[in-house]
Amino acid sequence: MFVFKNKYFFIIESIRDIDLKNIKNSNKFSIIYRSKNIAENMEKLIRFRKNCKIRNIDFYVSNNVKLTNVLKADGIYISAYNKNLKIAHLRNLNFRIIGSAHNIKEINIKKLQGCSSIIFSRLFKTSYNYKKGFLGVIKFNLFSLSRKENLIPLGGIKLSNLNKLGTVKCKSIALSSEIIKKPITFSKRCF
Repeated sequence: MFVFKNKYFFIIESIRDIDLKNIKNSNKFSIIYRSKNIAENMEKLIRFRKNCKIRNIDFYVSNNVKLTNVLKADGIYISAYNKNLKIAHLRNLNFRIIGSAHNIKEINIKKLQGCSSIIFSRLFKTSYNYKKGFLGVIKFNLFSLSRKENLIPLGGIKLSNLNKLGTVKCKSIALSSEIIKKPITFSKRCF
């Protein structure tokens, strides 16, 4: 069984990470393209973006205003390390801005940057050596109830703990590494 939320954000590093054909109720899904290197074929990337638009899937580009304009993306995703406050002007250009944060200081920066939603990491324990600590469901719920921002949990969400998301007080969830590790299994369970 899958937990129903209003919106699902999939963070991908390559257009090969997700098959759009598996997404049936597409208006609930958003894709965040977070490529560390621009090694993607631009024509394939433009075609992928057009397919997202045809299927009503929101498409965000991470930290790259120029690529966001070229792809005519729905918005831009501002990662936690990006502290540039000049990004707030993009709201005037009809771009939606979402960001990510790991603590209160970063949440405040994302508010100044004009983010409408903030992906807040880490909900569950992750296996990354350099990333220690996580909130858990109870701490996340208490924290999100004390804040006015639209917080979206990310981190450690796996097939084994999907049912725990039913108790998380949020309207949306974000997923990244689980899609890359087990795309076929995950898509059968979610879509």
